[in-house]
Amino acid sequence: MQACVLVIDQGTTSTRAIVFGADAVPLASAQQEFRQIFPRPGWVEHDPQDLWATTLATAREALRTAGVEAANLAGLGIANQRETVLVWERATGRPVHNAIVWQDRRTADRCLELRAEGHDALIARKAGLLLDPYFSATKIAWILDHVEGARAQAKRGELAFGTVDTFLLWQLTDGAVYATDATNASRTLLFDIHSGRWDDELAGLFGVPLSMLPEVRDSAAEFGLASAGHFGAPVAIRGIAGDQQAALMGQACFEPGMAKSTYGTGCFLLLNTGARAIASHNRLLTTIAYQWHGQRTYALEGSIFSAGATVQWLRDGLGVLGSAAESGELAAVADRNQPVYLVPAFTGLGAPHWDSEARASITGITRGTTHRELARAALESVAYQTRDLLEAMHADVAGGSGEGAGSTIRVDGGMSASDWTMQFLADTLNAPVDRPKILETTALGAAFLAGWQAGVYPDPQDFSRTWQLERRFRPSMDQAERETRYRGWREAVARTVARPRL
Repeated sequence: MQACVLVIDQGTTSTRAIVFGADAVPLASAQQEFRQIFPRPGWVEHDPQDLWATTLATAREALRTAGVEAANLAGLGIANQRETVLVWERATGRPVHNAIVWQDRRTADRCLELRAEGHDALIARKAGLLLDPYFSATKIAWILDHVEGARAQAKRGELAFGTVDTFLLWQLTDGAVYATDATNASRTLLFDIHSGRWDDELAGLFGVPLSMLPEVRDSAAEFGLASAGHFGAPVAIRGIAGDQQAALMGQACFEPGMAKSTYGTGCFLLLNTGARAIASHNRLLTTIAYQWHGQRTYALEGSIFSAGATVQWLRDGLGVLGSAAESGELAAVADRNQPVYLVPAFTGLGAPHWDSEARASITGITRGTTHRELARAALESVAYQTRDLLEAMHADVAGGSGEGAGSTIRVDGGMSASDWTMQFLADTLNAPVDRPKILETTALGAAFLAGWQAGVYPDPQDFSRTWQLERRFRPSMDQAERETRYRGWREAVARTVARPRL
């Protein structure tokens, strides 16, 4: 029976592969971290070969552990880190440069130039995004302008651009399929989210030839066959989505008004707005949540650049943690009367600030501050940033102040496993926080797309009934304490944004 689905979840710091059974429950998984490359401060790259090698290795290991033959797979789904840019030669498949990661800030000056020229309104109207180096277009242009001969090659139609999904699809099909899905296309600054097409005007603005751009398909679609040489038999690739949109689907947020927040390297809060693309007045993003049968569903999104990455910095950069899991234990015994705030602007601040030049700061340190208070401040920063996003989001939807919003949020990602962090999140938001039984919601969303397309999983409405609650965290913090702590956070952010720039 072809009832199992293989998912490749290609993230920022690691690649995972998970085999899901006929009931959409994980059977086996494998994960490998890969090298992060930092050529200069604020620059972040990946070796494309690392992305491909870890994809193959984890997929093969997951299949082997599950005892599932490739011939018995109903399909393969891909969820991927978004906005990350790869450019390769069509004839050879050779990348012309390392992948430039979504966190990379090297094109900040170019974004400032375009903003000064008054292009913000056009980009917001068509792409739903902001002019920021976070997105793909200026990264593509940078490669074309800094790799010798690349722009000439691109003009001759010899180069291909892809987000990570497109690159993996190309590799899996041995170059036979050059495509992406609508969610990934909507993160490039080159895609008109209203017409559902690559846009001539946007491509011209960023200097990216249209010949470099892949075909855009539905998120649940036929994307060709992974070659038999990779897994022992051909496998139909039937679902692709950017990781945050995949998590929205994995959390079964198919109805307008439902929201999820994923806590991984960064944090991403998405609110389903249905068929309506809501233009943000609070520096949030309007994006495609998913597309099937040619119909687009939209979402408002707020992005935090550093969530789990902050804990990783405490562990690897400062050496004050033995493991990421220790952070919650230390936070629980920290002195709560020390108002220490860590603003994790290591590569700038995301929504709703969008300050690419801001850098991290710690305020409130005294001689009594220890690694316990630093761990607590790191975890608290995630909750405070989430509240920043949620208040801006509800203001856009309701047209009001956004304060006092009490909607339930479904959470996932590695940090959501921390009870301490999720309780503090509920206290900070003054809203229930729901954690599902299956935390791998990004992979589950990709599995849903591929399984639904294959006919082995139910449609969205029936699939949503399979979502199961593991624990609900209810707010218990005194209102006065909640607002005092949040006011201190806002003051710390103001100091960080206003600091002198060299």
